[in-house]
Amino acid sequence: MISSLEISRIGPAAGVIAAYAAFCLRIWHGHRKRAAAHNATGADAVLVAFASQSGFGRELAEEAATALESTGVGVRLCALDALDAAGLKACRQALFIASTCGEGDAPDNAARFVKRTMELEPSLSELRYGLLALGDATYANYCGFGRRLDAWLEACGATPMFPRIDIDRADGDTLATWRHRLAAFAGLAELPESALPALGFWRLRSQRHLNPGSAGEPAWHVELEAVDSDGPDARPVPLPDWQAGDLLQLYPPGEGSSPRDYSIASLPEDGAVHLLVRQMKGPDGTPGVMSSLLAGASGTGLVLRGRIRPHPNFRIGDNAERPLLLIGNGTGLAGLLAHLRLRARRGDGRNWLIFGERNKAFDDFHGAETEALERQDLLARCDRVYSRDEPAEYVQDRLAGAADTVRAWVGGGAAIYVCGNAVGMGPAVHETLLAILGSESLERLAHEGRYRRDIY
Repeated sequence: MISSLEISRIGPAAGVIAAYAAFCLRIWHGHRKRAAAHNATGADAVLVAFASQSGFGRELAEEAATALESTGVGVRLCALDALDAAGLKACRQALFIASTCGEGDAPDNAARFVKRTMELEPSLSELRYGLLALGDATYANYCGFGRRLDAWLEACGATPMFPRIDIDRADGDTLATWRHRLAAFAGLAELPESALPALGFWRLRSQRHLNPGSAGEPAWHVELEAVDSDGPDARPVPLPDWQAGDLLQLYPPGEGSSPRDYSIASLPEDGAVHLLVRQMKGPDGTPGVMSSLLAGASGTGLVLRGRIRPHPNFRIGDNAERPLLLIGNGTGLAGLLAHLRLRARRGDGRNWLIFGERNKAFDDFHGAETEALERQDLLARCDRVYSRDEPAEYVQDRLAGAADTVRAWVGGGAAIYVCGNAVGMGPAVHETLLAILGSESLERLAHEGRYRRDIY
């Protein structure tokens, strides 16, 4: 039998439990409502489609979807590859965020759309759209894919709601213009503050010159720690979480600067963000602003604004149990090192690294680390090739020479990760893989998430 004292305790407790249950139910309904809005269908839903290589375009698409959902509008958020002509014809309003990869190419998550849909000319006379094109003005074909997508949509009869907006490397003023257009489209006075990227402070902790004596530009291993301010008394704070494949976005000092993205070579367990940074020069010989700060004579102690940027296209994703073929050159080794370090922590040695630089005597970046992984059976094969040694060899040459082994690895379930230069190595490796595997096979690998690239 329950005593009166026990009854007096049960009453308030039951009330707390009921209140907590109601709270959980509201959260569950909220999650379901947002999920439903994100996957809305029908002519009344607004399509928000992105073509994104580094993840920035995807972030802006998610921000747009959130802004629209806050007004009760149904949204379909997806990569361009998830669309076809029939899906577009069913839409009445759409927002497109389209990045350009290298010299005018589409990002990997738009390649299938380009091949299967943009070769057609469906009637899209009922579609009204807005388009944000992301690019880098240092390339000759600036915002090339966004411009091509815009021209194709107009050729199919779609009507732009406002002139295409071209943005150079996340330029703040142009980004503000896009957000103003987005807010007006959503019927908002301005976008919610919470939708804007959160920046923190990062202090340069150490620098190490990787290639003294090299014929190439100096390359440095740099380490940064998160701190609580940009003042001289800034104190370290816990590192934000990230995954292998993610990026660190840093802003040069001064208002209105274009941010720079760097592949992260380390894992949170390493206690700092590790980057590989090459000192850059402009066409007129002017030193690059950010690379001079990180890899120049500024020394340790420099504090910069920045943030970790998730890079879903280059994360391990569903490939955790697969062998990995890792291909890169130069400072692109950073993005591959993160995956190798993750695999080493898990004791998985089914990894093949193909890495290219100039001279073995001077440019053997992190050679001691990869040799140690080989000795520990955590790196099944390591091919380091050098374009200025004899015989001269590039990454794509070694890849072509190992065509049968590449096919065997892919046939055995391997995933391919490529990190490095978008002008030169990236296209050359892609063409070599096409020759080895065939276009249909490589397209299928990309669609399955087994062919991932971080090229810049």
